[in-house]
Amino acid sequence: MIPRATYRLQFHKDFGFDDAARIAPYLARLGISHVYASPWLKARPNSRHGYDIVDHQVINPELGDQAAFERMAAALKANGLGQILDLVPNHMGVGGADNPLWLDVLEWGPDSKYAGWFDIDWQPGHDYIRGKLLVPFLADQYGTELYSGKLKLKFDRNEGSFAVWAYDTHKLPISPLHYARILADSHPKLERQADEFANLNEWWPQVGHRAGDLKLELARVVHEDSSAGEALARAVGRINGVPGDERTWAELDKLIQDQHWRVAYFRVGADDINYRRFFNVNELAGIRMELPEVFEHSHALVIQLLERGILDGLRIDHVDGLLDPKQYFERLRRAAGDSFYLAVEKILARHESLREHWPVAGTTGYDFANLALGLLIDPAGETEITRTYLEFTGQKERFGDIVRECKLRIMRDEMVSELNVLARSASRLARQNPKTSDFTQNVLRRALREVIACFPVYRTYLDAQGLFTEEDRRDVDWAVSRARGNETEIDPSVFDFVYKLLSGDLVAQAHSGFSRRAALRLAMKVQQYSGPVMAKGLEDTAFYRYNRFVALNEVGGDPDQFGVSISQFHKANAQRAKRWPKAMLATSTHDTKRGEDVRARLAVLSEIPVEWGQQVQIWSRILRARRGDIEATAPPDRNDEYLLYQLLVGTWPAELLDLPLANDPLQEYVARLKAAMIKSIREGKTHSSWSLPNFRYEEAVSAFIEGALLPEESQAFFGAFLPFQRKITRGGMRNSLVQTALKLTSPGIPDIYQGTDLWDLSFVDPDNRRPVDFERRIRLLEGGCSSYDDGSIKLQAIANILAYRAGHPDLFASGEYEPLVAEGPRADRVCAFARRLGDQVAITIVSRFPASTEADPDWADTAVPVPSNLACRYARDLLSGAELSLADGRIPVKDLLPENRLPCAVLDVQSVS
Repeated sequence: MIPRATYRLQFHKDFGFDDAARIAPYLARLGISHVYASPWLKARPNSRHGYDIVDHQVINPELGDQAAFERMAAALKANGLGQILDLVPNHMGVGGADNPLWLDVLEWGPDSKYAGWFDIDWQPGHDYIRGKLLVPFLADQYGTELYSGKLKLKFDRNEGSFAVWAYDTHKLPISPLHYARILADSHPKLERQADEFANLNEWWPQVGHRAGDLKLELARVVHEDSSAGEALARAVGRINGVPGDERTWAELDKLIQDQHWRVAYFRVGADDINYRRFFNVNELAGIRMELPEVFEHSHALVIQLLERGILDGLRIDHVDGLLDPKQYFERLRRAAGDSFYLAVEKILARHESLREHWPVAGTTGYDFANLALGLLIDPAGETEITRTYLEFTGQKERFGDIVRECKLRIMRDEMVSELNVLARSASRLARQNPKTSDFTQNVLRRALREVIACFPVYRTYLDAQGLFTEEDRRDVDWAVSRARGNETEIDPSVFDFVYKLLSGDLVAQAHSGFSRRAALRLAMKVQQYSGPVMAKGLEDTAFYRYNRFVALNEVGGDPDQFGVSISQFHKANAQRAKRWPKAMLATSTHDTKRGEDVRARLAVLSEIPVEWGQQVQIWSRILRARRGDIEATAPPDRNDEYLLYQLLVGTWPAELLDLPLANDPLQEYVARLKAAMIKSIREGKTHSSWSLPNFRYEEAVSAFIEGALLPEESQAFFGAFLPFQRKITRGGMRNSLVQTALKLTSPGIPDIYQGTDLWDLSFVDPDNRRPVDFERRIRLLEGGCSSYDDGSIKLQAIANILAYRAGHPDLFASGEYEPLVAEGPRADRVCAFARRLGDQVAITIVSRFPASTEADPDWADTAVPVPSNLACRYARDLLSGAELSLADGRIPVKDLLPENRLPCAVLDVQSVS
């Protein structure tokens, strides 16, 4: 069942299956066809997002039991709703004590039956970790944590097993081959058990099964004989030392050194990690989804639910983390059929297209979010916005140079270990052929690092058959060409080798002298690495350093593209209608950096750039002068200060637009703003970072914010800020309605992120995962309210348009997309298009640039011509209820979008009876 409109719900322990069941009637009345659920497979305890899955075959018990899940499924079905699940095939949550696959690998090392399921390098460059798995979960140096008693050996009386526990949280199993060291000489019965464990190798290759039997026997002995239990406790106590006395920890240290894991300080992960991670997150380990047994294990439950009709579709998270996305999609289609809906989280560069040979419906909508925002931004404001930013902050670097530097930093610091693995593999490959045998690991590392830093896309898609598209070749050409210019001290032949490796040309011909399998697998591993580097370097670093106009600093966005023309908007919509008519259309997601209505507000600044620049200078002078910092030498620096003012304008609550300011809402807002600024500062990694927080700088920034927003001390600031903010708020509301109308009527399937059915002024996560007041939304929808003040005007617009979509499903699923070009002196402020299927016609007309319209509301002779075959019809606006004749063959904008009405219209075109 193909969705008509989706509503994203974020599941966690405070919003579970029964909560979703309770709001099913509301979602149905709103016009939603499918709940779009965040991951609800079993995740790490207290997960707020569900992406740290520990068991793909179990529903997360924190969300409710199986009965609660079935109640939700029944409630959705009773209200005519389907369900789409966000699925995570790239990685699993590790650490803690919850992932049985991971624990088995820790216990048995390379001999674990799951050792090949995780992307682990068992033969890394360092001898001390060879054959071991690095576990970088300690908060301080290993010795410091060991001697302070943070690592302790414990016995599980139910399982009959031993493990070292870090902070009583992270379970690190002891290999059963070493149990005898703990049990020997402690008790006659335990001595017999020790002897059995000491001879486990005689049971090879059934040693794991035999060890399981012995553990159960040990648990029985301890349970039945209290003296044995007491003796075992003493044995464990002797191995555990006394906190502060280093000599007493020698035996536990020796036991730890002999395990298949090496527990370490979390910072060690950047240099020595030997398992693939999700980005640079130690607690998320990549899994080898290309292996059939891994695929079957992780998809069994989901496929069963698709077959039962509980699920109608899947959203696949982080497809660029997969070794071979196309292979994965094809395997998923073979396993679950072609009828279910399949959307993919794929971030596209401005020049990039989704691969048309992938058997998917399309992306999850980041591209549309940036397209719709771009239409709201006035490109005429770019020069002045840029001038204000440069003069206020002194920042001179081009955005592209910042991105390159940030990617290099990520590969130098946080993801250097993965790069070293690729360089070692590349040097081994190079030594297979005399022509390249002198390429050292160091020079190949430098070349690969620079090429990846210059990649214009997240990754390319060379596959195991050596298939490489011209689109991919174009991007590799670009990256290698730029890299050659940046690294002029590297012999050009090295870049020739890297180019041929990444394009597959190295083994395209027979008798190449290189292992075809090794070369293609290495190239695919480089592709798998370049995506996370781009994500961390661009989205999570550069986007927080380059603050020229942060509305553009959005997932899938390009801060260098200041606005989208009407023709560009139409071209993108027409292409989607032709190629990906079932793609998702998003304006907010759980990953967007700012709420959709924050961006809609900020877009207004592009219309009044001079006034914005003046306001920034005024605010800064007021706040700095009050602190005695006229020269602006104290934190925040000018770049962070400029970001702060944009966040204030974008997120200032509507209930705080007039003095006196209500204290409770203000204090709640200040706390949220401080948290968002601290996250931004850490992500930018200029003055602070997650790995090395600069608490002094962060506290100074927090103090600046608190001082700025103290009502009794900030009369001058609020006197300047609030009048300007009221103007931006008005324009932002109108932009938001335009954005909503475009999403609900453009080609594709509109998605509403939870809570955005009213005004959404969220910061980046976790702020955008705050609880949603669904009771309020239910009351507003049932009451038929339509007010700007409480956001119900947006709610009613959504309900009206989605009701129309429900009555005309084929029109929006497969109807043609026809741009309509406005005429007249204000034509550049109007975007219009028609959706047509036979006699069914809907026309969307929206006005751009609300601040300019407020300053000059005269639409004069601006009108939207309609096709000649519609001239004998009349139309009704779904949003205002207004009716108009199309007899003149044109729609005067002044009649349709007067200033006191909505800035958008969706017309149901009917024949004259």
